[in-house]
Amino acid sequence: MIKGEPPHIDGLRDDPAWEQVEWAGGDFRQRQPDKGKPASVATRFKVLYDAKNIYVLIHALDPEPDKIIKRMSRRDGFEGDMVEINFDSYNDMRTAFSFTASVSGVKGDEYVSNGDEWDPGWDPIWYLKTSIATDGWIAEFRIPLSQLRFADMPELIWGMQVMRMLFRKQERSVWQYIPPDSPGYVHLFGTLKGIKGVKPQKQLEIQPYVVAQTETFQKREGDPYYTGKRSGTNFGLDAKIGVTSDITLDLTVNPDFGQVEADPSQVNLSAFELYFQERRPFFLEGNNILNFPTSNFNNNNLFYSRRIGRPPQTYVNTDESGSDDVVEYVKPNNRSTILGAAKLTGKNKNGFSWGILESVTQKEFAEIDSLGFKREQVIEPMTNYLIARAQQDINKGNTLVGVVATATNRKIEDDRLSWLHEDAYTGGFDFLHHWKKRMYYVSGKGIFSHVRGTKEAISNTQLSSERFFQRPDNYHSEFDPNRTSLTGTGGQVVFGKKSGDIVADLGVVWQSPELELNDIGFMSQTDDITQWLWAQYRIFEVRKLTRSFRFNINEWRSYDYGWRNTNQGFNVNAHAQWKNFWNTGGGVTYNTHNISNADLRGGPSMRYPGVTWFWGYTSSDYRKKFVGEFYTEIGRGGNNYMISDNYNLELSYRPINAFQLSVASSFSKNVNSLQYVTTVDAGGDARYVVGEINQTVARMSIRLTYMLTPNLSIQYWGQPFGTSGRYSNFKTITDSRSSSYENRFARVPEANMFFIDGQYHVDEDSNGMRDFSFGRPDFNFGQFRSNMVIRWEYIPGSTVFFVWTQERNGAFYDSDPDHSKFSFDFQEKGHNIFLVKYTYRFVL
Repeated sequence: MIKGEPPHIDGLRDDPAWEQVEWAGGDFRQRQPDKGKPASVATRFKVLYDAKNIYVLIHALDPEPDKIIKRMSRRDGFEGDMVEINFDSYNDMRTAFSFTASVSGVKGDEYVSNGDEWDPGWDPIWYLKTSIATDGWIAEFRIPLSQLRFADMPELIWGMQVMRMLFRKQERSVWQYIPPDSPGYVHLFGTLKGIKGVKPQKQLEIQPYVVAQTETFQKREGDPYYTGKRSGTNFGLDAKIGVTSDITLDLTVNPDFGQVEADPSQVNLSAFELYFQERRPFFLEGNNILNFPTSNFNNNNLFYSRRIGRPPQTYVNTDESGSDDVVEYVKPNNRSTILGAAKLTGKNKNGFSWGILESVTQKEFAEIDSLGFKREQVIEPMTNYLIARAQQDINKGNTLVGVVATATNRKIEDDRLSWLHEDAYTGGFDFLHHWKKRMYYVSGKGIFSHVRGTKEAISNTQLSSERFFQRPDNYHSEFDPNRTSLTGTGGQVVFGKKSGDIVADLGVVWQSPELELNDIGFMSQTDDITQWLWAQYRIFEVRKLTRSFRFNINEWRSYDYGWRNTNQGFNVNAHAQWKNFWNTGGGVTYNTHNISNADLRGGPSMRYPGVTWFWGYTSSDYRKKFVGEFYTEIGRGGNNYMISDNYNLELSYRPINAFQLSVASSFSKNVNSLQYVTTVDAGGDARYVVGEINQTVARMSIRLTYMLTPNLSIQYWGQPFGTSGRYSNFKTITDSRSSSYENRFARVPEANMFFIDGQYHVDEDSNGMRDFSFGRPDFNFGQFRSNMVIRWEYIPGSTVFFVWTQERNGAFYDSDPDHSKFSFDFQEKGHNIFLVKYTYRFVL
């Protein structure tokens, strides 16, 4: 306990309080690049405390202070020379709170769970100042105890670690040495003792916000909802409340995420939903507590927070009168309104941790204007989302058991919404057990789902792209139009080795055809059993040519629940960082074959020839002002059915420490002779039409960051995106899984096809009569999205945002006689959003 006045946080070391303790450290050892060797420069530190705060002073000695790298970034950028302190304040050897200081004064903070899972979404309130001295640099911290969680005990014993990054040498050293090939991190921390007479602090923070917003967009004549401009204001509240010393409540009422960057542009030609990362701060913070991934192989998860506040799922039915003379207009409604959300998390001294998230979205309507008369259609019901997660540490974290449960409940009062599930429940358990100093482990999990609704809702679930029960060659799951519920299961078991020069895991994951997670989770496809083996040899020390090296081998095979072998593949790859700090890597993947139960959209399973992929990358010295990385991936399919060429180039330039310009461009050309087009009726028989697509995709992401101070930044992001696809050489599927590639389809001769008014008409049997028709599938799409944010954290935890967002849609030309190659045509005015968001955090 400090005697007298506490240190004044000014980045210096002259406060008398610091004389009350001796320097610690001085014997830091490298984790990177030369594991275990003494650090090339010394680091020392002091820790003090009083009834309300922890104080940390770190002196990063450097005989060449003029070579200290003072790069600046936004919070959690982790650029340049930096130091970091981690506290395992529960001393559970599994969780920790991390505080990072860059020499330029930029903060970084992360919550660590499960030993080595780092969550940068955690943003506590704490105070930092730094300065450069003649013998190095100084970082001075004040961390309120209210931001930490610890037990109420007469004397506290915490786990602790101190880390330093010497940027110019890319040298990462630590106080308590933890080898880079260790099986975890937090359980190997050093110990901080002697904290006495301190009580856990209850946290109470309230952060109201107000937003003023103006939109400009293309005016549409006669449309009352597209007048070219609209404005509005909004307000809401966030709060963080320490219910007890072990329990924290996070609240948000009418949240606004206008400052969040837009998703990257995509065009989806598959049968499955695309996965996008969460970007909203409320759902990012602590997300790892609630996550429950179902597989090591994909993004499937029982909790996908982007379901909350998703776009309304029901289409608007206009012109109910049936008259061709009536023109109706629809008011845009692109997001379900989150009325409120609450997140309750807790952990006690016995190793029991838990979290609950509850959120309600309002009933959404589409307003329709018909000749000046307005009416409403419901397009999304009021919905309640709930997820609960609990875990128990056993034997100092060597064993971990957990459970999870979710519920999605919709208040459906309109027949238009009867196709949605009324109730959806998922649940599961997981366990992890280590032995031999955590070198080896076994883990497992089991999950279930249960959805209820009308016959229409459950029929839609059975017929959806995740399962396609109606497939004519599906003999192990049956479509039942009379079902009003559906129950599915899944699980995973993994055995592995986590430490040493060689690490590996062997596992199997399964998902029954009836499994359904997409009400509050994410799942692309069910009906799958996959086995895999992965092994890696790695070197974490400087050798003759390299600073580090790793080599991987992989093998996998998949089956559906009818024990049809749907996929089998092998991969080898290697990666190295050279002594000049350049990185290179590459690999080869060979898929022997692939059978898709989804590509024909409810038709029979489709067998594809094997594919070989070659990929590689090289990147330059990250320490330099100018940095580049080139990545390429080349794919070739058997029988020449598929050709894929992908190229990516990223360039970054930092002329001064406070400014960075980066450009990431990608270009791909893909040819697929068996791309699904449509399913049509030909005299009572289904025809599954595929064609040869020649697709071009081009995008460029431009990012500019200028840091005026560590707390005031200007950031711009812009992305032009274009894609075009042209189809030819149409075919109809005949014997989709034939051992002979040519027998799987029948080619449609060009002489038997006639293109009239945007439709292909096919005379299949050459009798002069049309047998079926389908629309021209060619596409051409261009888009430009941009976002500029001025962010000023004027006091810790309180921020002002000035935001400009723009989106423009149009056409993209990769080859056209009337347009230059790889050009865009945006004929309409862009949609612009200008907003100011003001927040103030009250700490009580």
